[in-house]
Amino acid sequence: MLDWRQIDTVLLDMDGTLLDLHFDNYFWLEHLPKRWAELSGISVAEAKQQLEAEYQELNGKIEWYCLDYWSKRLSLPITELKREVMDKIQMRPDTPAFLTALKNSGRQVILVTNAHPDSLSLKIERTTLASYIDTLVSTHEFGVTKEQQELWQQLQQRFGFDPKRTLFVDDSLPILQSAQRFGIGHLLAVANPDSQKPSRAITEFPAIEDYSVLLAGIKGAANGSVISE
Repeated sequence: MLDWRQIDTVLLDMDGTLLDLHFDNYFWLEHLPKRWAELSGISVAEAKQQLEAEYQELNGKIEWYCLDYWSKRLSLPITELKREVMDKIQMRPDTPAFLTALKNSGRQVILVTNAHPDSLSLKIERTTLASYIDTLVSTHEFGVTKEQQELWQQLQQRFGFDPKRTLFVDDSLPILQSAQRFGIGHLLAVANPDSQKPSRAITEFPAIEDYSVLLAGIKGAANGSVISE
């Protein structure tokens, strides 16, 4: 699946890639509409309809991921509302072993998320991600998202990685396509980002459902072995 001898840097998405996307789907599609309906006096069904229409309009833009934007737009304390259901924030069960193998391999490993810094902080508080990854980046630092080429240009300038010798893992196909356009040499999709939903059939990129299939290759390449997957 991957030739780890050709990979020096690993860029990792967070939600749906290292963490179970169920929390985010539940919050944005269920919890937030319910709480907004309570405040505004409209029905939950109407709140869902209005919010989902706005989500579609802003999809891929920095505003979609910005908690400050939604707090102002809805007059709601979004971060506090996330805390109400933060028990749903969970790492994927296959994530710890995967991150441990990457860390032990000596490769440069960078988390790159479109999540707002407050959301990133909440998830770092709730999980052990920070114990595995030294460099955690929110694209809000750059003012552009992973869907945009400007983000990849700025990332490469900051960290100095060779795109051809870089692996990027994400659950979003449009974002993987953006990375591909930039020239990232190795791309991997996550087929099952939400544990409460069935896996997706992905044909555009190599895809996995469990990181355990990668562990032997990571360790073998680190030890100088030739392992074909």
